[in-house]
Amino acid sequence: MKKPWIYKRSNVKGWWCGWYENGKRKAKALPTKALAEHFRHIKYAQLNSDVFTSVVDFDWHQIVDEYKRYKQVEGLEESSIYEVTLTLRHYERLVNPNSSKDITQQSLDNFVLKRSGEIGKNTLNKDIKNLHAFLKWASKNRFVAPDLKIKKVKVAPKPVTSLSAQQVKKLIKIASMYPTLRLRILLAVTTGLRRGDIEAIQIGDIQFDRNIIATQNRKAKKVMPERPIPEPMMTELSNYVATLPEGQARIFPDKFSPKRWEKVRRAMGLPKLQFHTLRKTFASLLAQKGVSTAVTQRLLEHSSPQLTNDVYTNVDPVLRQAVGLLPVADWL
Repeated sequence: MKKPWIYKRSNVKGWWCGWYENGKRKAKALPTKALAEHFRHIKYAQLNSDVFTSVVDFDWHQIVDEYKRYKQVEGLEESSIYEVTLTLRHYERLVNPNSSKDITQQSLDNFVLKRSGEIGKNTLNKDIKNLHAFLKWASKNRFVAPDLKIKKVKVAPKPVTSLSAQQVKKLIKIASMYPTLRLRILLAVTTGLRRGDIEAIQIGDIQFDRNIIATQNRKAKKVMPERPIPEPMMTELSNYVATLPEGQARIFPDKFSPKRWEKVRRAMGLPKLQFHTLRKTFASLLAQKGVSTAVTQRLLEHSSPQLTNDVYTNVDPVLRQAVGLLPVADWL
């Protein structure tokens, strides 16, 4: 049996987990003793995977605590860990497991059935996604059988709402009474950035001579150091920045005003228009111009092309355009 160990180093903060692998000594630094113990437990199972062959019966609450520590070691945000924990609480409430042996295919199916009577399909799929990740981890650590499955339920696709090119032009004209809101709208429809990421742009992020902006995706914690910007948009930015006081770091000295946005969208005749719709408009207009999904996915920084197509791209104009290419007049 290969046994990892934890230890401290003198005059150095944190704890270490050490082990031997392939004849070489290895170590990993962790911030707390609890996380080091958790990592030691995982590494013990990994190093002795050829020894353990059966499922280990483990207390349910201890499994949940182990999984939360695992997510902390992974660096998952506290808000995401809370969502995962909430799913497991609902599972415990509806299934009432005492130990890992109670996590069976039947109990998983019962959970989906009971939970579907409480919430909508989209929220249910979030719970299923969290449970799927939990089962994968639990199977790897031999808390549950490896053949357990939990699949997402089918959800009817919702039509994607976006603005036409003419509507975008009208929106920009109406927003001209509020220069900073107008610029926010322009950035949204020319970059596809979320509102929060637009608010975070600093003047130092803009390279006027190269028509690019360095942007940060706060949601996915990604950075695009060279996001291309249309030349006319860069001219707008240049003229706007020239009006800012010296020493201004952020591109917007004011905060986004919901009241101003409310006035603009009512003047548009679209009282339910969301600012996030501009992100979908960006994707939809690119599709109408023949831009590939792969390119749009990269610009939106999506994890999958399916998300780009199904949730962010209004393909109705593209479909109409495609059908219009048929030589019906010649046939008739």
